[in-house]
Amino acid sequence: MDVQPAPFIPPAPKPRTTPPSTLEMIRIVYRNPLELWGEHTYNEPWISANGVGGHLIVANDPGLIRHVLVDNARNYKMATVRQKILRPILRDGLLTAEGEVWKRSRKAMAPVFTPRHIFGFAQPMLRRTLDFVTRYEDGGTSDIAHDMTLLTYDILAETLFSGEISGEPGSFANEIDRLFETMGRVDPLDLLRAPDWLPRLTRIRGRKTMAYFRKIVTDTVKMREAKFKRDPDAVPQDFLTLLLKAEGPDGLTRAEVEDNIITFIGAGHETTARALGWTLYCLAESPWERDRVEQEIDQVLAREPDPTKWLDAMPFTRAAFDEALRLYPPAPSINREPIEPEMWKDLHIPKHAAVLVMPWVVHRHRKLWDRPDAFLPERFHPGNREKIDRFQYLPFGAGPRVCIGASFAMQEAIIALAIMLSRFRFDTTAETKPWPVQKLTTQPQGGLPMRVTPRQA
Repeated sequence: MDVQPAPFIPPAPKPRTTPPSTLEMIRIVYRNPLELWGEHTYNEPWISANGVGGHLIVANDPGLIRHVLVDNARNYKMATVRQKILRPILRDGLLTAEGEVWKRSRKAMAPVFTPRHIFGFAQPMLRRTLDFVTRYEDGGTSDIAHDMTLLTYDILAETLFSGEISGEPGSFANEIDRLFETMGRVDPLDLLRAPDWLPRLTRIRGRKTMAYFRKIVTDTVKMREAKFKRDPDAVPQDFLTLLLKAEGPDGLTRAEVEDNIITFIGAGHETTARALGWTLYCLAESPWERDRVEQEIDQVLAREPDPTKWLDAMPFTRAAFDEALRLYPPAPSINREPIEPEMWKDLHIPKHAAVLVMPWVVHRHRKLWDRPDAFLPERFHPGNREKIDRFQYLPFGAGPRVCIGASFAMQEAIIALAIMLSRFRFDTTAETKPWPVQKLTTQPQGGLPMRVTPRQA
């Protein structure tokens, strides 16, 4: 009788058993906020306490999360500390804009992310992935975390910008790492709510990298505008064109157009890249799960050439990706701040409190999940996924500010996994020792060196 092995427990910080001192807390938040949280955070429906920067509420209860992100979302703005990190990078891009600016941007971009448009991206996604995986034909070891950044950049460039982005993919991937290493961290002065005129060393170190991305945007816009002048009929009707057409007195300003371009170039691909890397890693450490996924992919690709149908046709592949998103949510923290004080049940939420909805914690909460630290794709198999509360699984957020590219990312991920796993096998090596670190996204410190070998036909 076959006995399934014990599930793989991916690496993650152990919950703290003692609270840190103020100085220690500041050090942890700068180094890796995922290491901050104590055992009670993973067991209680919420935590309400006074912290270094003021009152802190950690929201874990799905009902409370729904209240903050959906039912009373109009009483919550983006948290001050989060904005201090992201706004210097993205300015008035979709992730950081608020009020009327956010509404204008969301309205301008919505047509690109309709199902019809997303299905239209499937063939370019497929082509880019097929081109990309040729690098693995001779086998060998590669840093899959770095590779996935390159792949998702290729796909983003081809689909949203019709291949017309200024800059080289290789240098782009290195600069993304540098950006998150510098400006993507919480600065201790922000945590202490120090005045803005005090210089932040993290931002100073990131200025050169930020200038690199701004130049890419400027040059990309100039290239497209030159094409408009030369031959308007030859201009692709893509994300870039749509944004430029939305510019005007009743639409977006030029600055808002550029901010949204940098948001999608700089951050739009990064979340999917991280999720793909963690998925390949978890499957490599769970060969019995990988076998099931490979078998499903082989069967579907043998009968279904249309990549728009793969997402629905590959429930086991999707479940593995969803489980990796649960364990390593690309956006590990959603931060809000109440405009006015209010009560939810017997919880008092004071004005200006830092309200944290943390997918990292919610996805590993002891009261919400069975064996929360284990890689168990079966949670998301048909018949099981329907039992998961909408507000206990938040890889793309929820409410009015839910990720506009969620469907795009899911289609992209399944196509990429289908091609990679149908042709190659990804195995860990003695050097594969990733450690999850929060730098805007949940990144594998040390990368994901993996051995890639062609699968036998």
